[in-house]
Amino acid sequence: MFNLSNLRLVTSWGSVLLYFLVLSSWMDTVTSPAMLMVLFTLFFAVILWSAFGVVHEAEELAELMGEPYGTLILTLSIVVIEVALVAAVMLGSNAAPTMGRDTMFSVLMIVMNGVVGLGLFIGGLKHREQSYNLQGAASYLSVLIPLTCIALILPNFTTSTESGTLSFWQSTYFSIFSIALYGVFLITQTGRHRAFYVHQIEGKVDEDIDAPRPPMNWSKMKIHVTLLLANILPIVLLSKGLAKILDAEIKALNLPLALGGVVVAAIVFAPEGISALRAVARNDLQRTINLCLGAATSTVGLTVPVILAIASFTGQKVVLGLAPREVTLLGMTLILSTLTFSNRRTTMLEGTVHLVLFFVFLVLVFNP
Repeated sequence: MFNLSNLRLVTSWGSVLLYFLVLSSWMDTVTSPAMLMVLFTLFFAVILWSAFGVVHEAEELAELMGEPYGTLILTLSIVVIEVALVAAVMLGSNAAPTMGRDTMFSVLMIVMNGVVGLGLFIGGLKHREQSYNLQGAASYLSVLIPLTCIALILPNFTTSTESGTLSFWQSTYFSIFSIALYGVFLITQTGRHRAFYVHQIEGKVDEDIDAPRPPMNWSKMKIHVTLLLANILPIVLLSKGLAKILDAEIKALNLPLALGGVVVAAIVFAPEGISALRAVARNDLQRTINLCLGAATSTVGLTVPVILAIASFTGQKVVLGLAPREVTLLGMTLILSTLTFSNRRTTMLEGTVHLVLFFVFLVLVFNP
């Protein structure tokens, strides 16, 4: 039966063929801002639709595997997309040295302030107060804070190289530390402390957390894993074309360079953000926290080593250190997130404060 999922796959793989057979060489000759905008819109639409396919298949796997594995699969799938887009932009001929940094910072602002803020605001309006597992949120933040500070703030204060950059050995060791920390976090999330990431109603013990799950339907899982990869691959293959168009469009219209990072971050997190907002609307704040804080943690923990590896192998200059205004925003976001998730219940007030920071971020993108 030909359904929406099949149509999405046909469209995305058809676009891949069209790009490699026709558009790839022709795009290098396009200079008209209007035509660049048309091409960008087409690539953006196909990649975004494929990303929704990734989310759909990841959620199907989540149903089969349960939490926190389902959220973890979705988060890691999104990170693969982000890494592909960032790598494609970085490997372009005119890549800005701040592209990786701008993308990571934009993801953090969109996730930690935009989606979390809107989610808490909607949840507060609809349900007044929402509860969640405090231990899980605290563990996310305890990993996220050092990862972000090491990657995005510390490079401004090292003296081995110019401000905002890292030496080869600093890059190597910091990448190892980041991967190791994220690896230990994954072990705790999926192993001995899995209960931290599943919401337990106050006063009741959830007996299902450590209870054996029904036998895995391996045939179903193989189908959804195959479809998941079939939706991810077109995004990876089309990312180079999108990177070319985005770079040309920003220069043609004289737009802020940081806008490239915002666009990539928006493409990457839009489907997962919608999934998070749906969860909070049905009073499942725990899933929203797992999605948002998990995405932020994996973005920094996994994207930074990839960016530094690309820079080391290509000899490309990469600037990771944030500007003072962005350091201020990041610091406020981390402090505010710690306060927001230090109580067992959230209201629309916390959501409003996060949204204010998100709108400040948007203003500074266009008017730094």
